[in-house]
Amino acid sequence: MSSEISTEPQIDADVDRRDTLEPWQLFTLAGLIGATLTVFFSRGQSAPAVIVLSLIIFAAAGVGVAALRTFMPLTSRGTREGAQVLGGRTRAALEREKTLVLRSIKELEFDRDMGKVSEKDFGEMSARLRARAAGLMRQLDAGTGYRQLIEREIEKRIGKDETPTQLKKNVCAQCKTQNDRDARFCKQCGSKLEAAS
Repeated sequence: MSSEISTEPQIDADVDRRDTLEPWQLFTLAGLIGATLTVFFSRGQSAPAVIVLSLIIFAAAGVGVAALRTFMPLTSRGTREGAQVLGGRTRAALEREKTLVLRSIKELEFDRDMGKVSEKDFGEMSARLRARAAGLMRQLDAGTGYRQLIEREIEKRIGKDETPTQLKKNVCAQCKTQNDRDARFCKQCGSKLEAAS
């Protein structure tokens, strides 16, 4: 097969927590405060010594951030749930991966028909690709929140009062062609339409 497909789920979990400080921000702030105090209390020292002390403090803050990122997943009590609503980039990445997986399935079937892949290999690879495609489709279906939210908002603002009988009100008297509700002239014969109420 010409395209390489990863079978690991690629979920871009974008969690928006702008109200609270992240741990790495606290370590960066501590590094800045420590470096400022070092410069303040080391008057009379040479410039290279002050720079080295400041770099040591920032390195300690970096080690703290690395240790925190290493041990936080081990101490968390619950698993992080993925966001219900997929972001634009996540949806685009999932769509792209789904397209690649479906294309790979077609290429695999073509290779089997051409005799390039044995039945045993085809069964194994096909099962893996189909499982991945089904998982991607489930993720995409579960993350259709933005579309539903937008449709609900539109229904709330303009209402859902447009019925087929209202659409049929703008019919041309000359040729009996059904036109758009806001049309002033018939799209078939061009004659002037009466205003639909």
